[in-house]
Amino acid sequence: MEVSLADTLTYISSLNSFMKYDYDVIIIGSGPAGFSCAMQSSKFDKKTLVIEANEESFGGTWINSGTIPSKALRETARIIQRFQSQFDDLSQEKAYQHHQMQELLKYKNETLKSKNSKVENDFKKNEIDTVRGFGVFKDKNTVEVTSKEGEKTNYTAEFIFVAPGSNPVKPKGFDLDHDKVMDYTSVLNLTHIPRKLLVIGSGVHALEYATTFSNLGSRVSVLNEAESFLPFLDNEISEQLFKLLDKQKIEVFSDAENIEIDTNSIRNTTEVRYNLRNDNEGNRTRVIETEHVLYLGGKIPNTKGLGLAKVGVEMDDEGNILVDNDYHTSVENIFAGGDAIGFPALASASFSEGRLASCNMFGIKALDVPPEIPFAIYSIPEISSIGLTEKEAKARGYDVTVGRAYYKNITQGDISNQQDGLLKLVFETENLKLVGIHILGERASDLIHLGQAVMSLGGDVRYFINHVLNYPTYSEAYRIAAFNGMNRVYKAGVKYKKILKNKE
Repeated sequence: MEVSLADTLTYISSLNSFMKYDYDVIIIGSGPAGFSCAMQSSKFDKKTLVIEANEESFGGTWINSGTIPSKALRETARIIQRFQSQFDDLSQEKAYQHHQMQELLKYKNETLKSKNSKVENDFKKNEIDTVRGFGVFKDKNTVEVTSKEGEKTNYTAEFIFVAPGSNPVKPKGFDLDHDKVMDYTSVLNLTHIPRKLLVIGSGVHALEYATTFSNLGSRVSVLNEAESFLPFLDNEISEQLFKLLDKQKIEVFSDAENIEIDTNSIRNTTEVRYNLRNDNEGNRTRVIETEHVLYLGGKIPNTKGLGLAKVGVEMDDEGNILVDNDYHTSVENIFAGGDAIGFPALASASFSEGRLASCNMFGIKALDVPPEIPFAIYSIPEISSIGLTEKEAKARGYDVTVGRAYYKNITQGDISNQQDGLLKLVFETENLKLVGIHILGERASDLIHLGQAVMSLGGDVRYFINHVLNYPTYSEAYRIAAFNGMNRVYKAGVKYKKILKNKE
């Protein structure tokens, strides 16, 4: 069979077109968004390169200084708390009387080492190329990577996914010395359990670290610069939380301002001075003596210096990359995800963002992620929610009923001696459809997913009554809360047997 010159030229042209770029996709950052984008792209048989600025490990904040190490330390504190609470003679003792910080951090370090190894092995098994260095856009298809040694190399790709993560905001009014005044990273290198700890922060991490160290025996206070503490929580969950904080002797001072930190060498303490806005005692200066200060301010996206504006990627005033519902930026072949795109800035959401971005860039249809996503606060005990709070539901015009189950009424709560907590269901009175679930208590972050599944599939509170749940478990709370809510509907004048029947 003869091949014409024209056919040969066409074939060569198609090869050149096919080999136009080094990769199908380049991913900047190996955190949860970047990792999941890389893994999904490899499943599509796409040639993938991950650029990671950290010279020693993958995973970004997710593995090295954020989600995993803080939760590993928290899990150690939770285990100690659960063990001591089972025995009267231990319940009043402090963890630092029996445990050294280096023992607790050993578990954290082993967890980090294991997770880092797993990520690296996943890249290798899926034939995902990696390169260490800082990546900067040269044009919309080219990223220049500068290695630790200063060597520059250009890489090209049809698509680029930007997921550089975020970094803590520096405090105003005082400096971090990473000894007496610590941040997200240096707190994970403590050499001892502090007798006193002051946490400065208004967000989720402030609560997580406050309860972690409280359960390790530290006397903890929280300075909250915002007007209220975690205002997004359902009002009843918030009420239960403050009861628990009081029980753990954790003080929260909201509306704090003009925070200054000094060392009192005579008393060998760290002094924190502050004022309260709208202080009913006048604008007097207040002082807290502490051993260590943990500053947990906000975070800013790591988008500076990437050359994003140069190639036309639009960002907001805070440096967050603007994306549409497909995680597509203002540039046709550039996508973004993770902390760099702002809310919700959760590791759990970032995994989905990276996967969906890969599907969208390669035109492979994926199931839509429902708009209601759960969040979890890994305090002791945990808090988790999905959907609308009772207040939000009423503000939107819903006629809602609530059902409650307190952990003190759950058999598993008795068995485990974990009686502090509440599971609250918010549902429409007329059709019983769930619109919100809010949990404070042991295993809340796991429990939320049963309610999430029922909500996602269009179920209602009758699911928890008509289905058999394992006993004893914390999941029993759903059944108790469902009956509690149904009783309220019944007392409102709706026939009980009619409610239990399947409606057409």
